[in-house]
Amino acid sequence: MADRKRILIADDDPDLLDLLKFDLTHHGYEVLVANNGKDALAISLSDHEIDIALLDVMMPYIDGYHVAYEITSKLGPKAPRIVIMTSRDTEREKGVAVMSGAIDFIQKPFDIADLHRRLEKEAESRPPEDGTGPSPSH
Repeated sequence: MADRKRILIADDDPDLLDLLKFDLTHHGYEVLVANNGKDALAISLSDHEIDIALLDVMMPYIDGYHVAYEITSKLGPKAPRIVIMTSRDTEREKGVAVMSGAIDFIQKPFDIADLHRRLEKEAESRPPEDGTGPSPSH
């Protein structure tokens, strides 16, 4: 990654949040965290410099799908690239993730190297805010 990308991680599991924050910080990301959907939505709507939002599905107050939908519907093309995390593994879940505005879906537990590859791909594919960059591949 050429420049430091900002990522929001939202999950109600404090151990996973700590692990991901530590790991992704050491992989060059600037990391913001939220332990519930309400805070994740507030951070996303107030900070338009987030490149990627990594959202758990099952969180207090607002689930990850609704957070993703609100972010993408309110921010439009300025919305961060959204990756949904869930322990559920069904085609329906993948469909709901896409309909909510997510561009990727990762099943828990996941391999950290796979997460790194996915996040790098999404960080690289986000067009500049001026719209002059390449369009997303999704």
